[in-house]
Amino acid sequence: MQKQNSEGKIENHVDKVSDAITESSFWEKFVNFLEYKIIDFNYGVGNEAHDIELRVKYVLLVALVLMATTYVLRWVKRLVTRKMPGEDKAKFNTVFSFVRWVIYLIVLLIVLDSAGINITAIFAASAALLIGIGLALQTLFQDIISGIFILVDQSVQVGDIIEIDGKVGRVIEIKLRTTRAVTIDNRVLVIPNHFYLTNMLFNWTQNGTTTRESVTVGVAYGSDVQLVRKLLLQAASTHPDVLSTPEPTVIFTDFGDSSLDFKLVFTINDSFKAQFPKSDVRFEIDKLFREHQVSIPFPQRDIHIIPNQE
Repeated sequence: MQKQNSEGKIENHVDKVSDAITESSFWEKFVNFLEYKIIDFNYGVGNEAHDIELRVKYVLLVALVLMATTYVLRWVKRLVTRKMPGEDKAKFNTVFSFVRWVIYLIVLLIVLDSAGINITAIFAASAALLIGIGLALQTLFQDIISGIFILVDQSVQVGDIIEIDGKVGRVIEIKLRTTRAVTIDNRVLVIPNHFYLTNMLFNWTQNGTTTRESVTVGVAYGSDVQLVRKLLLQAASTHPDVLSTPEPTVIFTDFGDSSLDFKLVFTINDSFKAQFPKSDVRFEIDKLFREHQVSIPFPQRDIHIIPNQE
């Protein structure tokens, strides 16, 4: 009986030792896996020599920290935008999407430096690459900074009608890098945001949706200018898109070379489609002038031919 108990104790002891060896072997493999070098790069000579090592444990550490950073950023975003109006929330989300990547980059550098990786050596080894990337991204960052300025000072908003570099469009979307606008021809203008800093921008609707438009016309010398004024006001006031307040106005602009020049000024509520009511008003002016025998002159030149005296 004692012999059997002794054999059982020996077997239990052997099993425990075997389990300990197995656990120790697994732990050693796990540690060896963490210490495995993914990148081992040496460059330089003598005192200028540098060693760059990237191990599995560093990759796992960076992944965990970035996951934690993502969770914190989402929590902060929800906390800040919880009671924000919808329009302000959209602007904040646009700016936050850029700030988030900056935070990721800073956290990554801090983690790598804390883990003992020589960040300076990495920068030195990739100096030429970083210079090339910096030059390539120069315009990109100009666009991003300009986009932040646009969102902050609200010089341009969605729905505004803008004119830049001779092109006119209604803004439909503002992003960090580009602004999208649709022209009257239903073509999309993709405008890099740095254009706002380097070019003159006209915002047609900064002071409201209504704009003052004008049509110019010249009549022959000797015409009844009071009748001309009456007909021009009639042409504008009968158009459905012309607002009655403020009232249309006629300005006698100049005594031209071959005509008396007038400008008809009126207000419409949609300057984006101003060319259509202006065209209709011109048709109406031509009709009224024909009905009342008011002539629109065209430049004339008299040629005197001097005969040869020889």
